[in-house]
Amino acid sequence: MLLVFPALAIVVSVGCSGVSGARNTPAKVATTTVKKLTATTILPSKSTATTIKPKSTVGANQTALSVLKTIRVEKEHPVGYVRTLFKHWIDANGNSCNTREEVLIAESLTHAQVDAYGCKVVAGDWLSPYDNVTHTDPSELDVDHMVPLKEAWDSGAWNWTTAQRQTFANDLSDPRPLIAVTAGQNRSKGAKDPSNWIPPQSGYVCVYLAEWIAIKAKWSLSMDQSEFGRIRNLLNASCPTTTIAPWGSRAATPKGTAPIVTTPKAITSPTSQSTTTVTQPASVGVRQVTPVRCKSVEAGLLGQYKGIAYVCSSTRQNGQAYVVGYYYWRPA
Repeated sequence: MLLVFPALAIVVSVGCSGVSGARNTPAKVATTTVKKLTATTILPSKSTATTIKPKSTVGANQTALSVLKTIRVEKEHPVGYVRTLFKHWIDANGNSCNTREEVLIAESLTHAQVDAYGCKVVAGDWLSPYDNVTHTDPSELDVDHMVPLKEAWDSGAWNWTTAQRQTFANDLSDPRPLIAVTAGQNRSKGAKDPSNWIPPQSGYVCVYLAEWIAIKAKWSLSMDQSEFGRIRNLLNASCPTTTIAPWGSRAATPKGTAPIVTTPKAITSPTSQSTTTVTQPASVGVRQVTPVRCKSVEAGLLGQYKGIAYVCSSTRQNGQAYVVGYYYWRPA
């Protein structure tokens, strides 16, 4: 019998200073260019839920710092971990796509191309938030457990059932536990907690810390003293207003909300031979965005990317829905 754990999700405010919590304002960095692959067919994105039904006990707009205070601080239990104790990747909904492929399909900024024989993603467009690098070849991506399996074991999963560990390792009940990132970044992170590793992309650090806290709270995992202290210090210094809302929350935003005027941003554009940085002027009264994930509270808002109108949406241009809980800036 599975246990029900308090469930949280994240809404990140724009109040971070120094380190921004918004995913849609990446820092100026280099991108990589990879060769497109040939696909045999295209399959639609599919939504999958785990067997655990999250039930929130946390009200909206609580800060990450306040939720952090609810986490148990205790010594880790590092004995006995074996990766195979967390069975993954599985096909939870029987659609032939395992958890890794589901994440790649859901997070591709364009319609992912999938080999019909066994549901293998062969091409798409992904932006790794850890380093702000774009990819079109899925072999260059790892699907990272935001809270690594070894870290989960040391923090309480050692005392879980086999079914609970499997659910954690394949958790698609919310977009945050699993994320497609540059393989090298995932391997650099390894099983480290934020006391030893944070993403090099500074504009993602507030989001990263808040997601880490939310997952630990949802699964009732503990933190050791150094982990707790580093997260608290980073939040206090750079993003004290970052907030966390109930897990799976899909708060609606009134249509017609006034756009935010921003200053020009540097946008990196890959070419076949080199990397070029292009600065796009901000149109007066038009929000400048980047085609990555946006927040549910921004649903329906309009923006602009490279002179093209974009909208924060839970569906692609063709009306096909992303995985439940996912929102992207995509062409309007």
